[in-house]
Amino acid sequence: LLFTLPAGVWVDRLRRRPILILGDLGRAAALLSVPIAHWLGVLTIWQLYAVGFVAGICTVFFDVAYQSYLPALVGRQDVVEGNSKLELSRSTANIGGPGVAGVLVSALTAPVAVLVDALSFLLSALLLGRIRTPEATPPREERRPLRVELLEGLRYVVRQSYQRGMVACVALSNFFGNVVWSILLVYAVRELGLTAATIGLAIAVGNAGPLLAALTARRISARLGVGRTIVGASFLFGPGTLLIAAAPRDNALPFIVAAMVVMGFGGVLYNVTAISLIQAITPDRMLGRANASRRFIVWGVIPLGARVGRARG
Repeated sequence: LLFTLPAGVWVDRLRRRPILILGDLGRAAALLSVPIAHWLGVLTIWQLYAVGFVAGICTVFFDVAYQSYLPALVGRQDVVEGNSKLELSRSTANIGGPGVAGVLVSALTAPVAVLVDALSFLLSALLLGRIRTPEATPPREERRPLRVELLEGLRYVVRQSYQRGMVACVALSNFFGNVVWSILLVYAVRELGLTAATIGLAIAVGNAGPLLAALTARRISARLGVGRTIVGASFLFGPGTLLIAAAPRDNALPFIVAAMVVMGFGGVLYNVTAISLIQAITPDRMLGRANASRRFIVWGVIPLGARVGRARG
């Protein structure tokens, strides 16, 4: 939250591919310091806090930059397909990543697992460096004070009717979704009697929903139209949580899995279509600030929802 809005301004001022590469290199360096400090016997909790903070800043710049870079890379006519493929890779990673991480930590110890994570960011930077699509540097003479450009991005998102409606939808979803997620595990164990292994299985199988949405988002939006797809998807990721509330204690697993599939499918279908629409209608000079402003709002409510959920749980 501290760096999201300024990140949008700098993403609009600079070429975006170098920001992506630097974001990866920054995360790699921060993570690499953990196993080194551990093997030297000087690792402290304060270093872990600092690593998390630095990695978070780099992630903010990376995420704002990649959503702003995609239209220039693939063309605005292909942003739906581009976002679908990005979500496909993300969903695949969400299915396999936690299991691989668990194996690495168990077999090789946590410091080695963090080292592998750092190397993965180096590989990402290398792959980004192989992109050869030309990218023009924004003119320096168009720059204005940071505060002016920052507020311009916020005003654009709030005043543009499509963006305003979609930001409000996602913010409400993130807020109440995190109310649910903050108490879901406790509810599943204490009220539904599920074990940790069963909950892990439900989440893993439920990731089939996002994967299916990433594979079909382009065809669905082409068949139904962008507007109908966005509205229809929004009726899935919210009401899908009602399946959790309806789950009977003696047969809860199918309900939990179904909820994960429905919510995941609706969320990814919505994200692919809505982000593609935003990328298509937003002027390139404003993309970084628009993406940052949207992220500032829809991610800013997440800790608030989690806090409310913990208080009620």
